[in-house]
Amino acid sequence: MLKGKKILVGVTGSIAAYKSALLIRLLITNGAEVRVIMTKLSKEFITPLSLATLSQNEVLSDFFSPEDGSWNSHIDLGSWADLFIIAPGTANTIAKMANGIADNLLLTTYLSARCPVFIAPAMDLDMLQHPATQKNIDYLKSIGIHVIEPSEGELASGLFGKGRMEEPETILQILLDFFKKKKGN
Repeated sequence: MLKGKKILVGVTGSIAAYKSALLIRLLITNGAEVRVIMTKLSKEFITPLSLATLSQNEVLSDFFSPEDGSWNSHIDLGSWADLFIIAPGTANTIAKMANGIADNLLLTTYLSARCPVFIAPAMDLDMLQHPATQKNIDYLKSIGIHVIEPSEGELASGLFGKGRMEEPETILQILLDFFKKKKGN
């Protein structure tokens, strides 16, 4: 169970963004408090309304609220969370994380996070296998980012191979195991 755990879910612009809805539902069902940050491009794949309904919280994507101008503090978000998971994680976001580029709320929150960070990559097999992407993933692992390896299967491109975001049920189990192990230490 994740009762009392505060989990921040980052959603990036991938066709796999639809899986983030089920992940959020599973986190809530297991007792977690969930907040969601979406990149602008992710809104092309799934609506903030869907994720806000599932998370029972407002979805954030901008530094300032368009309604009242209030500031969405990446520092407050980064210190609020017990765990930050970016699912799906695109090649673009992975590259920016590896190089400290903070050009949106999700990435500034990542750089401010004081909690463990997980990422579930999702991209076409050629993008995943590209040496630049592999270098970025290896670097993120070397600095303590938990990378949930993508699975093999049919990809949105019609190709078959490694690059599918891991299934939400498997991601949930990985997070449950992480907290269980952490509690045991």
